[in-house]
Amino acid sequence: MNIQNLERNIVDLIEEEQIKLGYLSETVRLYYPLDSLNRFLQQEYDTAQMQDALKEFSGHVQERLGEIQVSHKGSRFCLAVPPEGVAYIYKHSRKDGFLTDFIRTIEKHGCTLEDLLQQFRKYSSHVHVEKADHGEFDYLVYFEDGVPDNFRYCITAEGCHMTYHRYTPEDYEAFGL
Repeated sequence: MNIQNLERNIVDLIEEEQIKLGYLSETVRLYYPLDSLNRFLQQEYDTAQMQDALKEFSGHVQERLGEIQVSHKGSRFCLAVPPEGVAYIYKHSRKDGFLTDFIRTIEKHGCTLEDLLQQFRKYSSHVHVEKADHGEFDYLVYFEDGVPDNFRYCITAEGCHMTYHRYTPEDYEAFGL
């Protein structure tokens, strides 16, 4: 079981939330489908096995993230990171860098694709930009070498502002777009 992938994703998601909303000392609940968890842990667990694996995972990360509470409804799991875990992430998070610059840019009224691409290019000369033709989003953008991150940014132009979703490469590929 590869716990580092899941721990990194939890940290990434909470850091993203903290950039957008600021730090709050509260429990953060993250929801994952069984398929995504299996990709993170590099396993093929059923729901009962995943429940057990996530309890084991919680024990491995407890020193850093506190006691993560695990629950599920069907194949949708909730990982509740307690306030001490959220505080740990805030204390050790990257306060500056690509994601902060990206979010600060995209939240501005009138942001354009070129404004966003400028942020990507500020951090790497290896930026993949692809116009999408399937109607789910307008552009797929990511760092080809995975530096400074390996997320897939799905960007949509909505009038005078832009929106995005970001996915791990594995989850993006699982969508089959």
